[in-house]
Amino acid sequence: MDQSRPNPDLIIFDCDGVLVDSELLSCRCLSEVLAEFGLVLSEEQALELFLGRSTKAVEQHYRDLGHSLTDAFPPRLKSRVLETFAASLAPIPGVEAVISGLTVPFCVASSSDLDRVSLSLDVTGLRPYFGDRIYTAQMVRHGKPAPDLFLHAAESMRTSPSRTLVIEDSVSGVQAGKAAGMTVWGFVGGGHYRSRDGHAILSTAGADRVFAHMSDFWEM
Repeated sequence: MDQSRPNPDLIIFDCDGVLVDSELLSCRCLSEVLAEFGLVLSEEQALELFLGRSTKAVEQHYRDLGHSLTDAFPPRLKSRVLETFAASLAPIPGVEAVISGLTVPFCVASSSDLDRVSLSLDVTGLRPYFGDRIYTAQMVRHGKPAPDLFLHAAESMRTSPSRTLVIEDSVSGVQAGKAAGMTVWGFVGGGHYRSRDGHAILSTAGADRVFAHMSDFWEM
């Protein structure tokens, strides 16, 4: 498959930052909840460290630093994120036009848990397009940047990794897609890239193409 002009048999969308403009909201929630547990992390640091990563990755990061979070942390963070998303989450502009016009199979593969992805798609009106074709880090042993989640999604959709196109907004997601042997397009149209050079960040991570507007999805 031509990685700059692919003709895929499957398209895998990340959720946060690709389908829904959630990353700044997520990082704000993470910063606020960590403060409740006595840990200082700015929203900017949260973006740098945990964009595209799972809650388990956050816990492991602090465990490695000698700051083990209690069992109360995951449900507290989840509660804050779900509450914030229900009130403020919006879809990425133009994404509904893209997915409604696709003629090849597509699905979601996200580092977030199933409840969060489901709420994100429900709140933004995108859920009917995906049905039960939602795959999350809970379903595999290793989350992004490991390839496990994307390989699981492709296998579940009965598609070869080499015939799969991934749309990602994070370094860990791009790395996961490339490690899975897939073509990866980086998307930098989310609010978290307004003050960052997303094109350089995702190109350096290995993205085959980087674009900033969903209206440019098939434009080269």
